Amino acid sequence: MAWFTVGRVVLVAVVAYIAAEIRPLPGGIAANLAVALILGGLVVALESRLVAASPGRLLGGLLGGLVGLGLARALDAGLFRAVAERGETRFLRSVLSIALPYIGLVVGVRKGDKLEPAHLVNLFRTAAPQKRHRVLDTSVIIDGRIADVCETGFLDGTLVVPQFVLKELQLVADSGDTMRRNRGRRGLEILQRIQKMAGVDVVISDLDFPDVREVDLKLIELTRTLQGKIVTNDFNLNKVAELRGVAVLNINELANSLKPVVLPGELMKVFILKEGKEYNQGVAYLDDGTMVVIDNARKLIGKTIDVVVTSVLQTTAGKMIFGRFVEPGAVAQVPSAVASSNVPAQAPATARPPAVV
Repeated sequence: MAWFTVGRVVLVAVVAYIAAEIRPLPGGIAANLAVALILGGLVVALESRLVAASPGRLLGGLLGGLVGLGLARALDAGLFRAVAERGETRFLRSVLSIALPYIGLVVGVRKGDKLEPAHLVNLFRTAAPQKRHRVLDTSVIIDGRIADVCETGFLDGTLVVPQFVLKELQLVADSGDTMRRNRGRRGLEILQRIQKMAGVDVVISDLDFPDVREVDLKLIELTRTLQGKIVTNDFNLNKVAELRGVAVLNINELANSLKPVVLPGELMKVFILKEGKEYNQGVAYLDDGTMVVIDNARKLIGKTIDVVVTSVLQTTAGKMIFGRFVEPGAVAQVPSAVASSNVPAQAPATARPPAVV
């Protein structure tokens, strides 16, 4: 940075020295030095602006200025030679000689970004709509809910399964740990199920990044290359991808947004699955895995009962609903508007642990 400053100072000094020696303006050496310093400052200001400009804008400005200058010369050569040389003609020629290059320069600078290589490549591409890629990571494949989302048709675009994700799934499926082996095999079965779905386009990508070791970072680089989005339920991958400017579709966030809204005072039917931690509490689960804690329901384990919601608690592990047992004779006292919004009863076989966000 210091060398650039020295160069600018030397430039201004040289311009001032030339003005002092030649003295092109009347008024003595002081007036010439003042004009030289002003011109030197303008040159330095222009140089700093040009350095900060992008190469595309510089090229656009240069081409625009040349085109404007060429138009001015063409008009001068073809039109004004046929017109008598008068004061009005000379004035118009002078204005066009200045205005056309200026307009070309300004337009070229403003539209110079279109000369970037990425934009130039787009000019030769077909007008057909580009595919939207959705890159699947290992966790969302093993989770399995992605198959249900694809089956409903809510996930559009081409599903991309990287080769290194398949390799990771195979390593998990060949693990010596029984639980890890089952998770890996489940992931492979989920992929086969998605491939057999009608209307779902699945592509196995062979793109790899040997310089990148971690699978998560490879996923981010692949998604950036394809200009797509990562489909995951991994919290850490979600945050890292967002920091690197890659869009993410989080299955957990989708599941949380689809959970029914329950307000205090509403009536619902739940199946009491087990006893709670506190005295005389019963625990039930909704279809989405939300835990419902009911007071005075310990003796009703194994039964479907009516519950009035007393409060709703949002925790880091998900949502928890607290309620109290409603006696059979008291159900009729609940307003019909509340009763119409009940959550359907749940059978014991569908009870699941609370969803983890």
